[in-house]
Amino acid sequence: MIQLEKLTLFYDGACPLCQAEILFLTKRNQASLLSFVDINSRQYDPSKVGVSCDQALASMYAQYESGKLINGVEVFLQAYQRANLPVLVWFFSRPYLRPILNVSYQLFARFRHPISRTIGPMALRLVTSSQGK
Repeated sequence: MIQLEKLTLFYDGACPLCQAEILFLTKRNQASLLSFVDINSRQYDPSKVGVSCDQALASMYAQYESGKLINGVEVFLQAYQRANLPVLVWFFSRPYLRPILNVSYQLFARFRHPISRTIGPMALRLVTSSQGK
């Protein structure tokens, strides 16, 4: 079995859709291989991470325990792997899908707040209501 390094995800806590994703991953984090830091909180220190708040708002970033940074679609692949979500890992690891996923993610990141205002509250309610199950 492959030993996975702990990964810290830096997310936008002001985005309901982002909050829903983090709650979902938190629920799946049984191996404690993920940690989460809201880039809008005092916990986030851009000088220590090496990513400004503006950069972190423009793209999802994560940092391995060793200090190596990753961003974009790769963050989701690595997070889903640590959250034991094999179908999503398979999907995000397909080389022929990576260009489409990268462009889709860039568009999503750019328009994250309008998209989140539309579907974020519903996604957040769905994840929150399933927390007790």
